[in-house]
Amino acid sequence: MVQATAVSTASADTSDLKARFLAGYRWMLLARVTEEKIAALYRGGKITGGVFLGKGQEALSTATGMALRKGDIFAPLIRDQAGRLAFGESLLDCTRTYMGSRLGPMRGRDGNVHRGRPREGILAMISHLGAMLPVVAGSLLARRFQGIEGTVGAVSLGDGATSTGAFHEGINMAAVEKLPLVLVIANNQYAYSTPTSRQFACEDLVDKAVGYGIAGHSVDGTDLEACLTVLQRAVAAARAGGGPQFVVASLLRLVGHGEHDDASYVDPKLRKTPLGADCLEVAEKRLLKEQWADVTSLRALHEELQREVEDAVAITMREPLPDPNTEDWCPLASRHLSDGNQ
Repeated sequence: MVQATAVSTASADTSDLKARFLAGYRWMLLARVTEEKIAALYRGGKITGGVFLGKGQEALSTATGMALRKGDIFAPLIRDQAGRLAFGESLLDCTRTYMGSRLGPMRGRDGNVHRGRPREGILAMISHLGAMLPVVAGSLLARRFQGIEGTVGAVSLGDGATSTGAFHEGINMAAVEKLPLVLVIANNQYAYSTPTSRQFACEDLVDKAVGYGIAGHSVDGTDLEACLTVLQRAVAAARAGGGPQFVVASLLRLVGHGEHDDASYVDPKLRKTPLGADCLEVAEKRLLKEQWADVTSLRALHEELQREVEDAVAITMREPLPDPNTEDWCPLASRHLSDGNQ
């Protein structure tokens, strides 16, 4: 049965909520501190390529990573540093990839944002964003053929990706096969610089779920508790055999598409609406209001996480870059097919 649900902050077991909220806030803050450092390195000429920040989307991303468990599949995007960390990615995987270390998961081979560890469930991002959906759908179908049960696959997409052919084909197959797939859409109001009014004609993006015969969920992407509740519910429904879950979070990207972009195309009025709230600041205010933390403890946490990030960067800066004269450039997954290894 198709259902559409909207979740607001509701009462829950206080101790459990406090623990999950504090854990979520820590991942959000670590992601923010990490990306601030990455942006500084980029501006200082220490990073080649693009840098894309998740400022304003950390609550949704964190909730996705926290809702999954070991053995699941996660296909994150460029703004999912928080979700990556919550799902288990190390800081070193991030800094090593951005800075081109040959000790990173991609060994300095594939740009600086297409990192992943497929064997551990983190898929490397495809820049053509809608394409990640059929990849995860295929991975889940393969596990079904292998008799592996209990796996959930989560795909992070932006609103623009829902306009692609790959999106339609992927979600249609997932719906027909009733795959345990959770589609997490950050509706940040712009596909790069194209407003949603020029992308889709439906009144609300979550309405697309009805057309595919799958469950739809709407959530305030600036509210950490709401995101934790919705993603936990969606993942549980998918794992229990409820088929694909279509989650749409309303929020606003608080920075440009990348560090090269000033986001001058964003309507200034949007920034003054609830969509323009900084989810990290909203979460911090909630912590103080509920007396789950105080200003001193939050400051100490910030300093602790800054040290973690600085340590990761310091380690990475001492590591070697790939040497084109000695590097074995065969694809990592097909090394056994290379000459001399048959």
